[in-house]
Amino acid sequence: MNDILIRICLVGLMALGSCKTGDEQLSLENNKIGKAPTKMNKENLKPSKEVPKREEVAIIGGGCFWCTEAVFEMFDGVKEVVSGYAGGASKNPTYKEICTGKSGHAEVIKIVYDPTVISYPKILSVFGECHDPTTLNRQGADVGTQYRSTIMYLSEEQQKIAEAWKNKLTENFIDPVVTEIVKAPVFYAAEDYHQDYYKKNPNAGYCTFVIKPKLKKLKLE
Repeated sequence: MNDILIRICLVGLMALGSCKTGDEQLSLENNKIGKAPTKMNKENLKPSKEVPKREEVAIIGGGCFWCTEAVFEMFDGVKEVVSGYAGGASKNPTYKEICTGKSGHAEVIKIVYDPTVISYPKILSVFGECHDPTTLNRQGADVGTQYRSTIMYLSEEQQKIAEAWKNKLTENFIDPVVTEIVKAPVFYAAEDYHQDYYKKNPNAGYCTFVIKPKLKKLKLE
């Protein structure tokens, strides 16, 4: 009887000793057919990650930001346009301060875009068409330093492209191009009621008499 019990225990121990984990069993099988060891884990089952879409930023000013914002929101590849202020000494300026023309800030827009769809040179090309780069501190009836023509670059590459754009554009005008090209200062988003102004107020006087004709001229409407 004792011999039988001992044999049963031995068989059980042999069975337990032959039990392998998934990884160990796979390793044994791979060794038999000459494959390199491979672990069975969740990482092998995960799909490859997609390459995230690129985003870049451009900051430009060409008169009232209601106009330039409305123009660039029409283009494919532009993910976001934010109206704001940049270039002055004071922090967190208000629209009331900007309107005095003494704060040093310019009305600008920050464009977040996909460079695989719309390039920085293309943005500057549109910029040159949607405002007059030869009038100093003025766009139409909007007069003051806050309405100056400006390109605020965020990299050396943007600076080089902007300078080449200005040199090329000068050939198309009798009057000199006065667009300033400066390193991007702190950007402050304008008040909420300025954002998407044309979309929210298409029938407002300024939109009817200034923005709509500009969009039609650029064949955007």
